[in-house]
Amino acid sequence: MAGLVTIALLDEIQDGFNRHDVDGILSHFVDDSVWVMASGPKAPEGRVCHGKKEIGDVLRERYAQITDMRWDDIRHWIVDDSKAISEWIVRGTKDGKPFEYTGCDLWEFEGGKVTKKDTYWKIIG
Repeated sequence: MAGLVTIALLDEIQDGFNRHDVDGILSHFVDDSVWVMASGPKAPEGRVCHGKKEIGDVLRERYAQITDMRWDDIRHWIVDDSKAISEWIVRGTKDGKPFEYTGCDLWEFEGGKVTKKDTYWKIIG
């Protein structure tokens, strides 16, 4: 049914992230979507990206820097018809050093499209 938040929808979005398919990822977002990143210069929330263009630019830059970035061991929970949670382990290599962080996304949807993605991860060290 169109507009519903489902595990299959979350898997489809996550598959786009693992393929580094920015256009495919953004096809699931509303035009004025928000991505609250796991880190950034502004307290308390980190970096906040507004709109598909900015989100796409950030993703393209990230994939260019971390060409092997991927999310594994993914689990999803549907909260209701407008909210979901995804838990995962993100892995890759940045500046010649491998990384592996446990993290999660808090998703908000409207009509089956992402309005907000709020990302958290644990950095050990």
